[in-house]
Amino acid sequence: MRKLLAEIALTPDGWQRDVLVGIGADGRIASVVPETQDHDAECVDILLPALCNLHSHAFQRAMAGLTQRRGTGDDDFWSWREAMYGFVRALTPEDVEAIAAQLHVELLESGFAAIAEFHYLHHDLDGAVHTDPAEMSGRVAAAAATSGIGLTHLPVLYAHSDFGGKPPGEGQKRFLNDPDGFLRLRECARAHLTRDDDGLGVAFHSLRAVTPDQMTAVLAGASDGPVHIHIAEQVREVEACLDWSGQSPVDWLLSHVDVDERWCLVHATHMTAEETARLARSGAVAGLCPTTEADLGDGIFPGHTYREAGGRWGVGTDSHIRADAVGELCLLEWSQRLGERRRNVMAEPGQSTGRHLYDSALSGGAQALGRASGGIKTGLWADLVALDTQHPLLSGQSGDAILDAWIFSGGRACVSDVWSAGRHVVRDGRHIRRDEIARGYRGAMTRLMA
Repeated sequence: MRKLLAEIALTPDGWQRDVLVGIGADGRIASVVPETQDHDAECVDILLPALCNLHSHAFQRAMAGLTQRRGTGDDDFWSWREAMYGFVRALTPEDVEAIAAQLHVELLESGFAAIAEFHYLHHDLDGAVHTDPAEMSGRVAAAAATSGIGLTHLPVLYAHSDFGGKPPGEGQKRFLNDPDGFLRLRECARAHLTRDDDGLGVAFHSLRAVTPDQMTAVLAGASDGPVHIHIAEQVREVEACLDWSGQSPVDWLLSHVDVDERWCLVHATHMTAEETARLARSGAVAGLCPTTEADLGDGIFPGHTYREAGGRWGVGTDSHIRADAVGELCLLEWSQRLGERRRNVMAEPGQSTGRHLYDSALSGGAQALGRASGGIKTGLWADLVALDTQHPLLSGQSGDAILDAWIFSGGRACVSDVWSAGRHVVRDGRHIRRDEIARGYRGAMTRLMA
């Protein structure tokens, strides 16, 4: 059994000193003993449970920096989407694997231990189904095995271009399936998930990309694992849903589908106060991606109202314009401050904002991935992150002030080590396979940018 001795650790009982954490050969936490010493243990400064990233489109990391030139008209989500359609036309399976592995390295180094891959890039360059329908899913799983990140894979049903089953466009041909083909693809994907902590769920791209009957068929055939969906990300989407159904997207989903703790509603940016309260009562997780939502001009999530209603939430990096765990938490709070024109919005009175953000994202992220993690507790996956007290911004900090300093001032530079299901993948701030994986990524990008 591997043993870690933390000078300070955040446990379910709060901050404790001299915490000995045993990690079993199965990658789970075998024991947690505070106020002890063990000269055979590996020593770390500050030990925390690591966050789960609840929303990722791995291939989009390769687009970072490529969409920051203004067009002739107004740029928005929809013009960005056209650029994305053009980019995916050239991606091979090998490219997807190289890009995903590089992304995973960056996310692990920032403090994430696991990721939910919302995967809709299924088919070959011409839209034909691969011999193995889950070839592209297999490449994502291979990247996760190489990097060591925990993976909940979410194959995505994508069938239409807009509400009411409108025909898809040319740029969407690599994404498309009907329910039967999709369920076959999902079962083929299961064979690529070979680690004990790998998970499999299901996702619907959005209400505009599937019909109600297609959702019903897939939910009947995929009864295990998490269920994710993009929803209410853009005002135009809300208006189109109202034209189609007379209801806004969140209202329609909560009224027609049994949304419960399995579900993660990604973005949910544009909701009425009533919808916000209904989503909170459902037990589902709101999947917030603040850096992507800012980059795309989506809008600001109603965080204050949702928090007061007791809603569950977690964070993801979505299009990966940045790859930084606590950067998402920082921008979430800052966006609320800009919208509300006041400070410390996402905390209860007298509470550390950093602590509330971290605790909420920790539990919401684990729920959204269906992953037995989210704390330093016996029986859970050993998803852990260690911070370096030698970083100047952490000097002299204790208790919740550690999280405030890390989230709002320190960032990824404070991270020293990361374990994912017991796999020690980041040491002294560097991923153990960083250079090798970066070479593969550079090769893929050199070809794509030629």
